[in-house]
Amino acid sequence: MTMPVELTVLAVIALMAASLWIPYIVGVNTAPKGSLPADAPDGFVRIANPALQRPWVQRAYRAHLNLLEQGMPFAILVLLADRADAFGPLTLWTSVAFLVLRVAHAVGYITAGARLPLRPLIFVGGWLCCLAMGFAVLAA
Repeated sequence: MTMPVELTVLAVIALMAASLWIPYIVGVNTAPKGSLPADAPDGFVRIANPALQRPWVQRAYRAHLNLLEQGMPFAILVLLADRADAFGPLTLWTSVAFLVLRVAHAVGYITAGARLPLRPLIFVGGWLCCLAMGFAVLAA
């Protein structure tokens, strides 16, 4: 028995959410001397305060938070759709679209390639995917 595409996408999203902290930590730990304010504290306080980091590192932090904000509701909806035996063409294409949008959002956010209005539109696309998945669950 093969795993449905929706659950495979959910596994990839979960792995992405579990790994998207890496760019932030790499950025924090590779800050060139003088790239942080002179009065920035050392150690954990510096790591825990994204506002003290270079712009791309701040964006990496926010990209991770954005994935968690949309990934959790989407994951719950996919699991509910699985439980309700609601998988079909709508849930399949919604899952694929959500994954593509979330990858585009993270890459675009961290690299600053997705600027206004593109990045918010990608985020809204993910929200629409959540609504579509919710519809599939409630219609089941």
